[in-house]
Amino acid sequence: MSKNPKSISIEKNTLIKVLNLISAYKYSFIMSLIFAAVSVALTLYAPIVIGRGVDLIIGSGKVDFDALLPILIRLGIVTALTAAAQWLMGIFNNRIAYGVVNDVRYKAFSKMQKLPLKFIDSVGYGDIISRITTDADQLSDGLILGFSQFFTGVATILGTLIFMFKINPIITAAVVVMTPLSFFVARFVSSHTYELFRQQTEIRSQITSLTEEIIGNQKPVRAFGYENEAQRRFDSINGKLQHVGMRAVFFSSLTNPSTRFVNNMVYATVGVAGAFAVLGSFGAGLALTVGELTCFLTYANQYTKPFNEISGVVTELQNAFASAKHLFDLIEEPPQLPDKPDARVLNDADGSVDIEDVSFSYRPDVPLIEGFNLNVRPGQRIAIVGPTGCGKTTFINLLMRFYDVTGGSIKVSGTDIRDITRDSLRGSFGMVLQDTWLKSDTIRNNIAYSKPDATDEEIIAAAKAAHAHSFIKRLPDGYDTVISENGENISQGQKQLLCIARVMLSLPPMLILDEATSSIDTRTEIRIQKAFEEMMRGRTSFIVAHRLSTICNADVILVMRDGHIIEQGSHSELMKLNGFYAELYNSQLGSAE
Repeated sequence: MSKNPKSISIEKNTLIKVLNLISAYKYSFIMSLIFAAVSVALTLYAPIVIGRGVDLIIGSGKVDFDALLPILIRLGIVTALTAAAQWLMGIFNNRIAYGVVNDVRYKAFSKMQKLPLKFIDSVGYGDIISRITTDADQLSDGLILGFSQFFTGVATILGTLIFMFKINPIITAAVVVMTPLSFFVARFVSSHTYELFRQQTEIRSQITSLTEEIIGNQKPVRAFGYENEAQRRFDSINGKLQHVGMRAVFFSSLTNPSTRFVNNMVYATVGVAGAFAVLGSFGAGLALTVGELTCFLTYANQYTKPFNEISGVVTELQNAFASAKHLFDLIEEPPQLPDKPDARVLNDADGSVDIEDVSFSYRPDVPLIEGFNLNVRPGQRIAIVGPTGCGKTTFINLLMRFYDVTGGSIKVSGTDIRDITRDSLRGSFGMVLQDTWLKSDTIRNNIAYSKPDATDEEIIAAAKAAHAHSFIKRLPDGYDTVISENGENISQGQKQLLCIARVMLSLPPMLILDEATSSIDTRTEIRIQKAFEEMMRGRTSFIVAHRLSTICNADVILVMRDGHIIEQGSHSELMKLNGFYAELYNSQLGSAE
């Protein structure tokens, strides 16, 4: 598999973006370069000291410890300073790498808050999680290794060439001539691996998505005996990841032994040529002492070492760039349309809603809502009923502007919602949904989610209004009880009561109740309905319900089917029509009996 120009362009673009992020850490970058130069300079000086020691021993024919001691002390100091310089360089490299990853994670998470729900709904949650966590870690690991090897490697190569040239230019020229072989070998092998690492990153996201899906839904998985199918799906994706991962690592692992083979050829050439130089075969001007040959061989080894080290981290670097590309794709995803510069801040919603000839579809070829018209007066209670998939939830999504209409308009307080800031629009609605959501925090903070500055008295009053106070007081720590992730330490009905209390606390001018009592027992539901009666008094309310007995008192009942309002009126009016609503109501009444 060869690398096409498009993949090369992708790598270059990714590299440019990474370098732009690194530019924010210029100070650390400069300090890292300085300590890399110091480390390399000291490393290059060490062979000179060693060579002098060797010549001292061979030249005198015996070991003169008095003369050798200063050389050994100097070598010890050089070694200690080299270690200190490398340690400080590592600190600054880590600061750059983790700083860049912190920045890119922040950008990715921040962008996620601005993405349209259409994108969030179309991409697996596990894929987004994988990008922000795993891909960011892969980028961090690649940057740390890349900086460590690149800075010192380049400086070592240039430094050793200078020192070798001073010792013997002919042998140095031979080394330089053979060097490009390492580049060609490394480039040839690594050019085949990027696509494999890109595939590995995508498959890793798939396995994260599947794991998140199965772990988050263990009850239905076990209730429906889905374990074997879940295992089959996992094994399939995991097998692909293993196959692609092994191929990626195999191809990239060829780089190191290949470059080592070339570098060993260079080292052997230096050794043979150096032996002739010691024997004086190149003439007196280019002759070497044994100590100089020792020094030259050390430099040759140091010269080839960076090629081996850099090729050794090709796997990490390729993986890092593939992960970075995955992250940048999320960061560069088009955000939702911003609020208009002159958008109205809806602080005084009167509760009126006018829906005029609204149409909407999730897919252009599959229309869902067409010709939807509705005029809601302030304080009215609008119930929405209909079979599954008729557009009830979609209507709520449009009302909250989670999605924008594809035709027509929705006006709140006389203003098109596209001309109202999203925050103020959504702040004018209180929502209690069928699917509860609670964060891992205290019950007090979960109720105060809609009003962070609420006092304890207000929180308790809201809980009492929602009939949640009594069960909260029975918990071990009362309002300070910490709800576990997904609220597994309280019942589904109790979670619903807390969500209702959350709305009771803020009491915005408009309410949306989407099967708000579906998880509550009949006795508690009666009490909650009374609380809702009080809460809805004087407020425009939209009630999505399947149990039609709960919406008999609604001012207007909208009966939806296939995205259209097929019937509209009060309960008594719709029963007199003896149409679809009457059929639904009678079927429920009959099943109840």
